[in-house]
Amino acid sequence: MKFSSTIILAILSIFISAKSFATVIEVPNDYPTIQQAINASNDGDTVIVSPDRYYENINFNGKNILVTSHYIFNNDINFISNTIIDGSQPNDPDTASCVLIISGEDSSAILQGFTLTGGTGTKWTDEHGAGIFFEGGGILITLSSPTIKNNLIMNNEALRTGTGVTSAGGGGIRVGDGNPHILNNVIMYNSGMYGGGIVLNYTGAVIRNNIIYNNQVFQAVAGAPTFGGGGIWAFNNLGSTPKIIENNTIVGNTSSGTGSGGAGKGGGILVWATTLEVKNNIIWSNTQITGTQVIQLGGGIANLFYNLVEGGWPGTGNIDVNPNFEETHFYLSDSSACIDAGDPDTIYNDPGAGGIAIFPSKGSVRNDMGAYGGPATVELAEFTISSVDDNNLSGLNSYKLEQNYPNPFNPSTNISFRIAESGFSSLKVYDVLGNEISTLINEELSAGEYEVVFDGNALPSGIYFYQLKVDEYNISKKMVLIK
Repeated sequence: MKFSSTIILAILSIFISAKSFATVIEVPNDYPTIQQAINASNDGDTVIVSPDRYYENINFNGKNILVTSHYIFNNDINFISNTIIDGSQPNDPDTASCVLIISGEDSSAILQGFTLTGGTGTKWTDEHGAGIFFEGGGILITLSSPTIKNNLIMNNEALRTGTGVTSAGGGGIRVGDGNPHILNNVIMYNSGMYGGGIVLNYTGAVIRNNIIYNNQVFQAVAGAPTFGGGGIWAFNNLGSTPKIIENNTIVGNTSSGTGSGGAGKGGGILVWATTLEVKNNIIWSNTQITGTQVIQLGGGIANLFYNLVEGGWPGTGNIDVNPNFEETHFYLSDSSACIDAGDPDTIYNDPGAGGIAIFPSKGSVRNDMGAYGGPATVELAEFTISSVDDNNLSGLNSYKLEQNYPNPFNPSTNISFRIAESGFSSLKVYDVLGNEISTLINEELSAGEYEVVFDGNALPSGIYFYQLKVDEYNISKKMVLIK
C-alpha cells in the first residue's frame, strides 16, 4: 500500500499534534535506509518505514524519535511481519544487535511495528564492573528508557564468547540502567547463555502484555557457564525501583547448562539479588534442569499475585491449573480459568463496553491473566505456536512430539513421537533460517509410537528445529548441536 506525503502528514497529526514542528521522514522515499533517516532526524521527529526487509543494525544515537512501520496508521499487524530489520549482516560482528538504544534516550524514543531478527548481540563492557559481555541479540538498551512496543522479536541470539568475554545473554532484549517500557511484543525463539528472552540488569523496567515464548538458555560454548532464566533473567535494581512484570504470557522457555549457581534454573523467570513485582501473568510449560519455573537466588524476591504458575506459588490470587489456550496465538479458550482471574482492582480492567471485555480479552472487564488482559491489551504480531509441550495445549492431546534426547547432542540424537490416528506423516529438520536440512519421515503411518535417529555429523554447531506434521497437526521443537 502506498501513502502520499499529504495523507501521511494528515494521519500523523493525530499522533504528534503536540509536536507542531516535527518532521516526518519516510523510508525509502526520503532515505534508502532506516539508519540514514535516523541520522537526519531531530528530537520529536517520526521515521516511517515501508514494508520490506532491511539488512541493518540501527542505532538511535540519542534521538528521542518515533521509528515505526506502517502499523502506526491502522494497527494492522500484517505490517509487523512485513517490515523486517534483519541484523544478520553487520558491518562489525562486535556490533550486531538489530537495534541499539544506548545514549540516554527517554520514553519518547519509540520503536514500533517491526520484526527484529538475525541479531547476534553487541560486545559491551558492563557499567558495574562485571566484565565484558555479548548482549542484546535483538535489542541492546543501556542508560536509556525507551518504549519498545508492538514488535515481533525472534530468532536472535547472544551466544558469542572469546578472549576476555565473561558471557553472553539477552538473546531477545538486554536492558540495563534505565527504565524502559517493553509493551505488547512477541519475544520468541531467541537464545543466550542467560536470559534467553530478556535480561534486566540494574533497571526499573516495565514488562507488560508480551508473549515470551520458546526462548532458550544453553551452553553454546563448551566450558562456558550459563546463568539461567530461559524467559527472563533479572539482576539488581536501579535505586529502589522494582521491576514490573505484568500481564505477560511466559510459556515454553528452557534453561539448561552448568557452571554457575543459576545454571539450569528458572525456565520461566530467574530473580537474582533484585525485586520483581509479578502480577496477572501466565507462567506455564517452562523447563529447567532443577528447581521451579520461577526461582529466587542471592536474596532475590519475586512478589507474585494473581498469576497462573505451573507448580504453584504462594500469594493472593495465584492459581495452578491448565490455562487452556486456543491453538493459535495463546488466546484463552472460553473455558480458561485465566479469564477474569487477574487483579480485581479496576485499574487493571480489560478494555470493554457495557461491562463486556473487547477481544482479545474475554469475559467481563475484570483483568484476564496473560498477554491479552489489562487496559493496554491489543492484538499482537502473527506467530505460530510450535514447541510448547503439546499435552498442555487444547486440541493436541492425542499427538505427542518428545524433546530429542540427548539435547544438546553430538553428532546424533533420538526423536520420539506419538500419533493417534493413521495419516500421512512427515518429520523434517530445519535450520534457524527455515531451510530444510533433512527429511526423516515422509509416508503414511498407522497410529502408534515411533522413534527415529537424526545424524548431524555433516552439520555445523547450532540450533535446529524438527517438525512433525500429521494431516492438520503441526508440532515443532528445538534442538541444539554442539561439536
